[in-house]
Amino acid sequence: MNVTERVIFEQFPFWERGLGAALPAIDAPIIVIIGCGTSYNLAVSLAAVFNAHGRRAIAVPGGEWLRRPQTYLPDPAGAHVIALSRSGETTETVAATAASRAAGLMVTALTCESEGALAREADHLAFTPTHGEEGIVMTSSASLMLLLGLRMAGVAVPPAVVQQAEKLAKTLDERLAGRLAGRSHFVYLGGGAHYGICLEASLKLQEMSQSYTQAFHPLEYRHGPVSLLDERTLVVMLYDPNTLQEEAQLVAELREKGALVVGLGGPGDISLDLDVADELRGLVCLPALQLLGERVAQRRNVDTVTPRHLTKVVKLA
Repeated sequence: MNVTERVIFEQFPFWERGLGAALPAIDAPIIVIIGCGTSYNLAVSLAAVFNAHGRRAIAVPGGEWLRRPQTYLPDPAGAHVIALSRSGETTETVAATAASRAAGLMVTALTCESEGALAREADHLAFTPTHGEEGIVMTSSASLMLLLGLRMAGVAVPPAVVQQAEKLAKTLDERLAGRLAGRSHFVYLGGGAHYGICLEASLKLQEMSQSYTQAFHPLEYRHGPVSLLDERTLVVMLYDPNTLQEEAQLVAELREKGALVVGLGGPGDISLDLDVADELRGLVCLPALQLLGERVAQRRNVDTVTPRHLTKVVKLA
């Protein structure tokens, strides 16, 4: 078991600590959630959750918010910016935080490093530590920032979620054993807040295994991308109970075309129940999807501890 795999399995005690982390109140007419890479994917999911809770929110990549904020929000006056960064040192996010405060906006740092530049630049801090041995690939830290973000959006995260996530990761790992052979194209499908989780799962597998991965809203997959599907494709469908029937119909079509489908919360070749509130499904599924990336990497003999071309902190000159 390498360090990446061990951190995935050992992240859950850190979740328990995150459940009790103190969080600042967010009171603003609009919330702008920024981040880069994994942090941006989490922002996409969190913005959807904030909106579902009646809080207007948008997700913007850190570099975009820094360079052209009016493209995303013509009048940002009164907005509250939530800036996500594991290390608190990501160049674009730190610079965007400084620019936001210079423009008179309130900023909350959501991070796993309380002493980083982001924490120093922000007005408020939402912090919980991640696993001390986490390497370049964000696993434990991604789950923890999502957990804190959900709580900030008003989602109740009960302690039982920790055990449910751990159980799901182990169960999917067992059910996938021997079924990854020959799979070289990976597709993640999910709507609403689940779309950001699919973006993150796709990025994770791409980083970890150097595989070809894609993420789409479910019904968008028929509109062109399905042309790439064949017997080498593995599809992960993160079901929404409100649209389960139409998503199950899509899954049936994809299975007929040769894909192996993992159904999280609905039908598939591998089908796993998700006995949690709708808005907690992404959080519960995230460690299982991280572990999927590790297993594909192992089959391809790719070392996830030192992924190609990647560094733990992205700093631009």
